[in-house]
Amino acid sequence: MTVVRGDAEPGTGAETGERPEGEPGSGVMMAFGRQLKLLRLRAGLDRTEFGKLVGYAAQSIASFEQGRRIPQPAFIDKADPVLDAGGLLLALKDELARAQYPPFFRDAARLEAQALELFLYAVSAVPGLLQTEEYTRALLAMRRPLLDEDTIELRVSARIARQEILTRWPAPLVSFVVEEAVLRRPFGGRPVLRGVLERILQVGQHRSVEVQVMPTDREDNAGLDGPFTLLTRKSGDQIAYLEVQGRSILLTDKDEVRSVAARYGIIRSQALTPRESLGFIEKLLGEL
Repeated sequence: MTVVRGDAEPGTGAETGERPEGEPGSGVMMAFGRQLKLLRLRAGLDRTEFGKLVGYAAQSIASFEQGRRIPQPAFIDKADPVLDAGGLLLALKDELARAQYPPFFRDAARLEAQALELFLYAVSAVPGLLQTEEYTRALLAMRRPLLDEDTIELRVSARIARQEILTRWPAPLVSFVVEEAVLRRPFGGRPVLRGVLERILQVGQHRSVEVQVMPTDREDNAGLDGPFTLLTRKSGDQIAYLEVQGRSILLTDKDEVRSVAARYGIIRSQALTPRESLGFIEKLLGEL
């Protein structure tokens, strides 16, 4: 079975001109914000008073109420009992968590968070799990059509939050193969590139993570069909995730996934070893 997701799928608002869920001012964020404000007013609290009770600034409370920012799960956990909401705010927690991602990535984000193994092949940019805030912000600022600042900050926060998967326990087994050209592209400037290379070196030291570099001068490269991610679920089943031009495909057919998995094995054998790769990245840092 092949499942296709795209920006214009039913319910995202792309067909009607409405804002997709997860963008500032979109449905689930506005609904949460209105409920939050009504409950706060019912409790007789202004934003500053309420903020002190839950540990957030009045400016943040305003952003949540106006649907410009997605609140962190910890905020929702505190706000519900403080406002005596009876679980009303908690009921929207899962939907808000999904809304922080663009529509085409939501299914993949859920699978990624639950995966036992993740294998990623990157050809154009550093994978999201390895990015720094500055690098992510630079990438999003280059998007066309342009994204507004609130949307950029929302997606930066969401992408960085995904990286918790690398430090949780039990940790998933994670393998990255990154094209050399990706590590040389100074998106956002050389200081930003230096920062993301340093992060890759740091993550590459984790016992559960392997980072490999595919040199540009390789005469054989099995990854010419483009980037992909392989995810292994708790059931042992593998799923392949493909993404291009704001569209995504989740492959669940066993034969199709087996083909992608075999390709990844060949790619890994053609790339530098993990130790050679970290040495290569250290050399790139020395050139900056």
